[in-house]
Amino acid sequence: MKKSLMKDKNILRAEKLKFSFFPGCSLKASGHENTLSLLKFCERVNIELKELEDWNCCGSSSAHSIDHTVAKYLPMRNISLAPKGNPLLIACPSCLIRLKSMYLKIKGDEKLKQEYEAVWEKPFDEDLEIIHFFELFNKIRLEDYMPHPEEKLKKIKVALYYGCMLSMPPDLRFENNYSGIMEKTLSKLGADIIPFGYKNMCCGTYLSVAKPQLAQKVVTQIISKAMEAGAECLVTACSMCHLNLEIRCTLENPIPILHFSELLSMALGAEDQKKWFPRHIVDPVPLLKKRGLLIS
Repeated sequence: MKKSLMKDKNILRAEKLKFSFFPGCSLKASGHENTLSLLKFCERVNIELKELEDWNCCGSSSAHSIDHTVAKYLPMRNISLAPKGNPLLIACPSCLIRLKSMYLKIKGDEKLKQEYEAVWEKPFDEDLEIIHFFELFNKIRLEDYMPHPEEKLKKIKVALYYGCMLSMPPDLRFENNYSGIMEKTLSKLGADIIPFGYKNMCCGTYLSVAKPQLAQKVVTQIISKAMEAGAECLVTACSMCHLNLEIRCTLENPIPILHFSELLSMALGAEDQKKWFPRHIVDPVPLLKKRGLLIS
């Protein structure tokens, strides 16, 4: 593209940012549409993700509840796979907690560091940066990649749901706080943010199999309160929460649940968005057509 045309469209292409990428089990399976839209978003904003080769489950949640040794080595092994020089990007809040908690434990415990180096036969990377997907918005400006960003999401009424995991456990209390990132980002893209008091309430994912009735009660409350507030859809930060909110809701006509990455990719004009929506239990297509957000 010629420089003059780039200037006219107010689109600035910065140097490509490169990250290692740990998808985790949920984004590779039940939440695969989250991965597809996340990869499309990164492609549109000049970010290159290289998936860790031969990664394994992070151990959440069953491993750290049942076997402490397995729970220690699962995230350790993933950390050992991260190549030096690139930050490791994680989109799943639960995976982020498991890997980052273990990384900080190793970094602060000389005995554990020696164990790590003995087991994986490589030096521990003291400079590895493990970041959540949300931290990309400290490194890029969406307005550099689209003209008139404030018109992209056409005032769609969204309630934003972070879930409980991004609130962080005590051992990560000094790490970044992600509250408000979805509000700030989507409002810049023209979405109408609906105030919603349940955005950090636990959805009951860990009880969904053992105590499904309890999870149903919590999920139905979250979605019904979003609907009462006037939201047309609920937007999630976690693919595990997304699945639980869809399968455990007992409302007759619940609003659609969208991944944050799906709305971002739509705003950037992703052409293959229809590939994502058949994976949703609550069909978002009628709402997106009504709002003129679906590319035919």
